[in-house]
Amino acid sequence: MQRWVKSSSLVVMIFLCVAGRGPEARDHSRYRKANGMCRLFGMSTGGPRVRAAHWLLDAPSSLRAQSHRMPHGAGLGWFSLGGEPVRDRAPLAAFENADFDLHARNVPSHTFVSHVRDASVGGLTVHNCHPFVMNDRLFAHNGVVKGLDTLRTWLTDVERAHVAGETDSELVFAFVTAEIRRRGDTTEGIIEAVRRIGAELPVFAVNLLIAESGRLWALRYPESNELWVLSPDRGGTSGPGDAAADGPVPAVVIASEPMDDRPGWRPLEPGELLVVDGLAETSLFPFEPPRHPLRRCDLSAREAASQQTAVADEPVQGVPVASLRGASPSATTGAMAGTAAGAAAGAGAQAVPVRRPLTPLVLRNAQRKAVRGPSV
Repeated sequence: MQRWVKSSSLVVMIFLCVAGRGPEARDHSRYRKANGMCRLFGMSTGGPRVRAAHWLLDAPSSLRAQSHRMPHGAGLGWFSLGGEPVRDRAPLAAFENADFDLHARNVPSHTFVSHVRDASVGGLTVHNCHPFVMNDRLFAHNGVVKGLDTLRTWLTDVERAHVAGETDSELVFAFVTAEIRRRGDTTEGIIEAVRRIGAELPVFAVNLLIAESGRLWALRYPESNELWVLSPDRGGTSGPGDAAADGPVPAVVIASEPMDDRPGWRPLEPGELLVVDGLAETSLFPFEPPRHPLRRCDLSAREAASQQTAVADEPVQGVPVASLRGASPSATTGAMAGTAAGAAAGAGAQAVPVRRPLTPLVLRNAQRKAVRGPSV
């Protein structure tokens, strides 16, 4: 069962997703509080085991702070002393998740992957929360990939059995994992998988983090969504108080947006695959542009809201995003009433489907506990 809203209500929703992204958003010298889009975080120290509380909880634009805008789930992954991937995730916002805070402050590791979710595909369940784990690797993603029925045909029954949720992200990870196994090398497997996805499927963005014990891969593909890196020689560290030794430990830090005002943050180039082995960084550019690129106006309203980025001038469902900047929701609705879009809304334009609110399930010691959460 779906409920429906008219286009004028959609305008207000879009405004709430994009308000505040003025020209200052292009200032790379300060951390930015951008709207929408799932957020990624990765860190590698090259060996020393540290905690990630600074970046996850305490930095000016920490992942917990970002979760006020991405409230549909949060997860943290790390590696045990034996090198096995461990993760904790739940369909709760990081700022209201006590486990997220507990693990961020207390878990030591040399490699971390974390994610806060703004849902575009799949319900609010633990199985749809990142990071995912397959074959001793952690994976997190933001973006939109369509043609999932086609993607499933690229997987064997055994490979599909690893997929427990409904997201495009987990299916992409299953395909990447399959290609890594076929190629016998993680970097080659990532390249071959993304090349085929870019050549055969409709793609808005495939920004991803993949981690093995002591190694990290970060991809920005194509240019739609940003991804940033803070290298050790430009100020990248584990953060104050997060290391056993005196002072912060050098680290490669990767994030969807600069998390503080250090000038050393740099955006990955479109199509850049950054390979981090310990602290050594190698940038590869093996990809052609997507053959079937999706524009923002090709996305559903929910998908477009979840992918709000620096590329913000395209219309969403026919509404020019730039025209909504700087106005209050009530003023925007009133202004639209005098335009063709407003007239169409008043004349009973085609309704836009919006999914019903969902009740997430959190599994604690195999017991289901219903949690009141936001709708998607």
